[in-house]
Amino acid sequence: DEELEMLESACQRFYQEECAPHYERWEEQGSFDRQAWVKAGEAGLLGAEVPEEYEGPGGSFAHDAVITYQATRMGIDGFGAPLHNAIVIPYILHYGSEEQKKEWLPKLISADYIGAIAMTEPAAGSDLQGVRTTARKDGNHYVINGQKTFITNGQLANFIIVVAKTDPKAGAKGTSLFVIETDDVEGFRRGRNLDKIGLKSNDTSELFFDDVRVPASALIGPEEGQGFIQLMEQLPQERLLIALQAMGRIERALAETVAYVKERSAFGKKVIEFQNTQFELAEIKTEATVAKVFVDHCVAQHLAGGLDAATASMAKYWLTDLQCNLIDRC
Repeated sequence: DEELEMLESACQRFYQEECAPHYERWEEQGSFDRQAWVKAGEAGLLGAEVPEEYEGPGGSFAHDAVITYQATRMGIDGFGAPLHNAIVIPYILHYGSEEQKKEWLPKLISADYIGAIAMTEPAAGSDLQGVRTTARKDGNHYVINGQKTFITNGQLANFIIVVAKTDPKAGAKGTSLFVIETDDVEGFRRGRNLDKIGLKSNDTSELFFDDVRVPASALIGPEEGQGFIQLMEQLPQERLLIALQAMGRIERALAETVAYVKERSAFGKKVIEFQNTQFELAEIKTEATVAKVFVDHCVAQHLAGGLDAATASMAKYWLTDLQCNLIDRC
């Protein structure tokens, strides 16, 4: 609609003016500048789904979809805002207490807080029941011990949702989520900013928690043991987010390739004039169009509250595989 089109234009301007000129440097240094996050907050690109009562714009996932898609469509792949917006913030929106929402959401919108979620461990990836990080109740505090790895936004984040075991013997039912405001605690350490094949400007880190004491109010949800359910309920949106990023990259690759073959000459004519080039691009454009229709369908389902885990998984799996295939062909 018109509002989303205006947001699309605002995103394009922001990524072009505030990110593109610095992006190569950020890739080399392994993270965005913190000031870029502050400017994103000032531009209204953080916390789009936060209601007005918590100082947000009162948007929906459609707004976050535009913000995410435009970043990858314009080549700003390493920006950690999609995770901050559409993965971290929803845990506070859906499960946080009224006090937690009032305290944390405005700071997440302004980039006073940069968010991360610490799930993966050296011995626990997709199998979240295997998490070994513990949170032991001690009076009106919890004491958190453990380590995490491959944590997106890990070098810059100062607001980290940590998946921990409050009852190690209870399996999935013994899992809880805690917020650690890292500026205010002792015993928290950041490890390496991990060297990756791609997304180099997206800081991805090891995190260590050594007797980190947080108040009981850091628990997300009304009681212990709700963490695994909370994680599973948010997975469809998280998977859809990855599909949206893949779609943006597919369209960017196609646009870059079309521009290139129109300029490049070989054997006395433009590469676009070769029949094989036209056949290949026609096939790629067809597959990209089918993919976009499917992604848009999934977004519409999600906005209506009907996106199930299986369909979201299909979107994540198929779009990411298609992304690799089509970019290679381009």
